Order: sequence, then structure tokens, then C-alpha cells
Amino acid sequence: MSLPKNQLLAGFTICDFTRVLSGPYCTRLLSDLGAEVYKIEKPNEGDEIRHIVPQMEVDATDQSAYFVRVNAGKKSIALDFTKPEALQVVKDIVLQSDVVVENFSPGIMAKYKLDYESLKTIKPDLVYCSISGFGQTGPLKNLQAYAHLINAFSGMMELERDVTKPPRVSNLQVADVLAGAHAFGLVCAALLRRSKTGQGAYLDVSMLECLICADDVNFSALLNGHEAHRMPRASMIIHPVGEKHIAMQLGGAPGMWEKLARIMNRSDLIHDERFSTGPARRKNWPAVLEIVHAWLDTFQSVQDVLDLLTPERFPAVPMMQPEEIIEHPHLHFRKAFTTLAHPKREEGVRITAPPFHIDGDHLPPPQSAPWKIGQDTMEVLENLLHYDQEKINSLKLNGLI
Repeated sequence: MSLPKNQLLAGFTICDFTRVLSGPYCTRLLSDLGAEVYKIEKPNEGDEIRHIVPQMEVDATDQSAYFVRVNAGKKSIALDFTKPEALQVVKDIVLQSDVVVENFSPGIMAKYKLDYESLKTIKPDLVYCSISGFGQTGPLKNLQAYAHLINAFSGMMELERDVTKPPRVSNLQVADVLAGAHAFGLVCAALLRRSKTGQGAYLDVSMLECLICADDVNFSALLNGHEAHRMPRASMIIHPVGEKHIAMQLGGAPGMWEKLARIMNRSDLIHDERFSTGPARRKNWPAVLEIVHAWLDTFQSVQDVLDLLTPERFPAVPMMQPEEIIEHPHLHFRKAFTTLAHPKREEGVRITAPPFHIDGDHLPPPQSAPWKIGQDTMEVLENLLHYDQEKINSLKLNGLI
């Protein structure tokens, strides 16, 4: 019997201690494929990103669009695990779980006896994943980690800047997403091993190392005694044409320069010694740019250029604005955006859909996000943990839920 496309991980339960992006991105992917994810949030506070703008309900302060995107399909449990009296409740949830995912600074979970070494004593086959900025070991393990800081420390900010200009801040949270995606893959692999051996696993994912691995072109060169490819990087072109910019790729596959020379009606450039090989073009890149820019300047619009390049399968696209992307017909065809139901928004909340298709089709929209902190606490205590009302009342009285 085959499972529905969004139920490949049905039957697995995730105890989710994560906040912000790297961890929630991992557990969102697990939820997208059918795992039951229980998100542990501090009562009255919740995940920090609940409280940023824009909010999805008038006068709300705990329903940011950002939070909704990475926590769709999860259930929220309000539980203050920093209090010793709550430890047994957490352990009861772990006993019902296959996986724990956390992205606190190293040492925080051990402080509350919720680290892997503590929890594997009650559940030996537990798969436990820790995501952090710099990893769980090493002299920098306790440094604070934000995407901007990882971008700077990893060397990526330097590699991506134009060497003729000062460094610039990047808004891309690539390190978080890469770490979350790597953690997702590792968790799935660990669950597969457990299904064969019964063995649990401890997984240590570093945002820094994930980001470094994303630029193997440069680091493989540096590690073997060669120079990195600095910006502006030979083979990559961005140039204004009319009211937009065009992006072109002049390297990465054989024959591109020759193809472009013919499109430009400049076959003489093919045998010009300054441009006849890749190394020669890199050495004379300013001259290459001057020629290509002059050709592009003869056009009225980016589309006019693309009408010549696209039929010849020469790699080029327009530089898009984000506002254009969310309405682009290609992404609508791919169903790259989806809508979650919201109790007070008739139009729902639009979010990005899972970035993959299975068996030739997109996944159906995920279940709604946990709009309120701890909205599923009672359901979990009663139906998952089978606590009686007396015990639940005691937890409330002591401010643990």
C-alpha cells in the first residue's frame, strides 16, 4: 500500500525545541512529509520570531508571517522546561517521540538535563539533532550565531563582495536554511539506520560548516594552494538594459564564448588570443566586459536580448524584483506558493510551499500553523501523555504550562 505524497514520514514523532530559523526549517520539512511535530514553547513568550512584523492578525503580536512559514503543520505546547518540575513532562514527551531537534547554544540542553546523553538513558534508540552556529565542539562553540555573523566569519561576505568596494551586509539567511536542510537529511538517514539496526544517533550540525561547504569552488581551490575566485568574478555578467538588468553566465560549460561571439556577429573574437581560452578570458576579463556591455547597450530591453539568447540556449535571465517573483507564471505553475487557513483571515495566509515535488506532483498545503502559543497543550497532555485532570491542574497551578 502506497502512502500519500505528504505522508512519507507518517508515524514518526518529533519533539521540537527549536526557535527562529535553522531548527524550525528542519522540523517544518519533517512535518511537510507527515511527521507529527510537537513544538515546545515557553509559556507567554514562545518562539522569538512570533513577535516580528508583519503580523497576520490585527492587534496580534504572536503571529508573524515568518513564524507561520517555518512552523506550519506543527503543534504548540506551552511548557517551561527551565523549571525542574517540568522535566518529567518533557521526558514523557520524549518517550513518545522518535526524534529530538534543538538549536540552543551548546550546553544549554545539558544544563536542564535534556541533552542527548541524559535522554538516551530513558530512550536508547532516540535520534537527537543539535543545530548550532559553530558546532557542539571546538573553541568557538559558544559564540552567538546569526546569519549575518556566519556570513562574515565564514569568508563568504569577503568572497561575495566587489573587491573595489567595502563589504556589505547580506540579508540572505543561507546558513540557517542550509543547516536546517542538512539536519533534515541527517535525521531521515538516522531514522533509516534505526529501522535496520535499532540504533539511535546524535547529530551535530554546524551553520558555519554548512555555509563553507556551499562554496566548494573557492574552498577546494584554497585548500589545494590556489587562489579563490574574487568578485567581480570572471564569467558572470550583470548589466542594465533599458529599465531592467540582465544576468548572463559566460563560463561553466564548453563553447559558451564561441556561441556568444556568433550571436553577437563577432566571429573574429573566437580566435582572438585574448579570449581563445578560459584562462585567457579571465586574464582579460575587463576587455570581455567592455565588448559584451557595448553589445548589450544596442538593445532597448532585456526581453530583446533574451529573444536572441534563449533560442540558442545561452544562459541568461532578467534580474527580477521579489514583487515580480511572487506573481510569476512559472512559479504559479509549480505551485511554489500555498495558502494556510486562518481563523480570522478569510483569505488565509500565503506562504512558500515545500521546495520539492514528489512523484511528479507538488505536496498539498500543510496543516495550519499554531497561531497561539501552547494552543495544543491540552490535546498533547490528554491524548498523547494520558495525564488525568488532577495532574494537569497541578501543572497549571505551578506555572509550568
